[in-house]
Amino acid sequence: MTSPRLRKDAAQNWQQIVDAARQCTPPLRLNEVARAASVGVATVYRHFPTPEALLETLARPHLEEMTAHAERALGSDDAWDAFRGFFVAGIDAQLGDASVQPVFAASAHVLPETTGLVTRLHALASELLDRARAAGAVRPDVTHADVTRLMCGVVYAATVHATADERPALTRHYLDVVLRGLRA
Repeated sequence: MTSPRLRKDAAQNWQQIVDAARQCTPPLRLNEVARAASVGVATVYRHFPTPEALLETLARPHLEEMTAHAERALGSDDAWDAFRGFFVAGIDAQLGDASVQPVFAASAHVLPETTGLVTRLHALASELLDRARAAGAVRPDVTHADVTRLMCGVVYAATVHATADERPALTRHYLDVVLRGLRA
């Protein structure tokens, strides 16, 4: 099923809303987004009935990139490198866009396309983890839920009480610590 095409002015409003929302920090407040986008709050609600719908829209491109990365990683002969690469890509996506973490970690979504995308992403991540465990590269007690929480945890640890200049080095350091802990 395809979405109906938006009129030119409606498409411009949609883009203004998305662009303005990218400048806001979650949790999104639709009234603030409307002000930042220079549109009426009713216009924002017409396009995005809930803050979650807007947040999922913002996260979608990065979730699609993570899904594509996981699909490519499954073609790798080295199960550890495939798993590690996906883990790193997930952290990079979260660092690149604040909307990714809450959407990726949420137990439910408001947009059906987000539900399908995140379900596919979790399935691919589980498959990468299963391959890495089967190859003896990842500890057998590590679960898919652990991987999701650790991805989010590395990002949180690297961003809390850290300046923007410190974050890249902290992220790589914490990532290294976590990946060494995951190894079998």
